[in-house]
Amino acid sequence: MISTLIPRKRSTLLAATLATCLTAGASFSALAVESVHFLIPGGAGGGWDGTARGTGEALSKSGLADSVSYENMSGGGGGKAIAHLIETADQKHNTLMVNSTPIVIRSLTKVFPQSFRDLTPIAATIGDFGAFVVPANSKYHSFKQVVADYNKDPRSVSIAGGSARGSMDHLVAAMAFKAAGGDPRKVKYVAYDAGGKAMAGILSGEAQVLSTGFSEALTLAAAGEVRILAMTGNERSSAADVPTLKELGYDVSFVNWRGFFAAPGLSDTEAAEYAAMFEQMYATPEWKVVRDRNGWAETFKPRAEFVAFLEQQEKIVGDLMRELGFLN
Repeated sequence: MISTLIPRKRSTLLAATLATCLTAGASFSALAVESVHFLIPGGAGGGWDGTARGTGEALSKSGLADSVSYENMSGGGGGKAIAHLIETADQKHNTLMVNSTPIVIRSLTKVFPQSFRDLTPIAATIGDFGAFVVPANSKYHSFKQVVADYNKDPRSVSIAGGSARGSMDHLVAAMAFKAAGGDPRKVKYVAYDAGGKAMAGILSGEAQVLSTGFSEALTLAAAGEVRILAMTGNERSSAADVPTLKELGYDVSFVNWRGFFAAPGLSDTEAAEYAAMFEQMYATPEWKVVRDRNGWAETFKPRAEFVAFLEQQEKIVGDLMRELGFLN
């Protein structure tokens, strides 16, 4: 259910001041946004869900947002939420949709007809590494063992992911096995509609290995049901003593950006307020708790810088997907 929208009472002067400060890089005191409604294009337990709820936690506890609410809307590889945000744009002035690299991937592969250009990009906020996870009772105790089985028979290793075929979880697994000398086109990928469902898939034996975000993997490992075999950073994270693919001898690394988009037609002053809110969030102790708990990297790119980054991502990710056989 969509929460009731709270009228925006901020003054034009205040908004203009925030916009000017953000553009000029000037410092300003913390000013609370009245309400933020986070639209999450996937189910509970996934990376988008964790990013939105962790960000909302920091904004609420730090006082940067007076009211925070959440809505999960799965379907169409994220396309259902995007279409909904576009169709109801006039009613969504306080709604921010979380998304990440998949908005570029699924636009390139025509999973949905829209792209980031049909929305109002607010800011990239974090980077989350990929990770490979197995149940605590798995025969695999290192990623090298997974690679050995894959290189003998790719069909003997099922990789679960909380998103569709050709998505981020699938792409990261293909990159890893390619770097290990395997054929990236032969990954046996089992698609689920959320990270929580993919987790259930490896626990039930439907798949052997989960490809997921590092922050999600940390949450799963803390519950004691899984082990993290490897992560895709350039170096180990302080959040957990997990080997990187590079240190295991596989020359590949990857970080998945995550950020926020507003409805099309949002005014520049309103968009600047949200970008300023995120910029101020980084300086709060509440944010540092959330960031460190999830092992996130900070990748703040507001407004025009975010758009330029997304345009660059289209080329880089598109070239990589063609190399791995996901695009013609």
